[in-house]
Amino acid sequence: MALSWKLVIDSTNASVLADFWAAALEYEVEDPSALIEQLLAAGHIGEEAVVKHHSRKTFRGYAAIRHPEDPFDQTSGVGRGRRLLFQDVPEGKTGKNRLHLDVHSEPGGLDKLVARLEALGATRVREVDKGPAGHWWIMQDPEGNEFCAT
Repeated sequence: MALSWKLVIDSTNASVLADFWAAALEYEVEDPSALIEQLLAAGHIGEEAVVKHHSRKTFRGYAAIRHPEDPFDQTSGVGRGRRLLFQDVPEGKTGKNRLHLDVHSEPGGLDKLVARLEALGATRVREVDKGPAGHWWIMQDPEGNEFCAT
């Protein structure tokens, strides 16, 4: 049986980075507010574990996004498919990513994709043109994590 998984990305501001990637990938930011209300009411967590972001309660230091067509738990908001979880960590990024995302454009749409990603807060790093083998841009998200637009 295949295992379920999610990609976890360290961040300095999980909610803001989740907003960027949700817009970049056209995903949805998960809404854990119903679960948070249950946990608060039962005394399992305190208010210090919660922050408000875009008028919704979310867990301090965590935010996730999911593909809009994938199933998700109605109570927790947690996706059961293609999912990215952002978690705040105390240390900053110190080197090149060992794992990265490739964001694919429509055929012939690389320039449009790169411009849209830049408008969301991404930065171009370097263009790579291998002719028939491929053409892409190495980019960075707002926290400096590398990814490719191809």
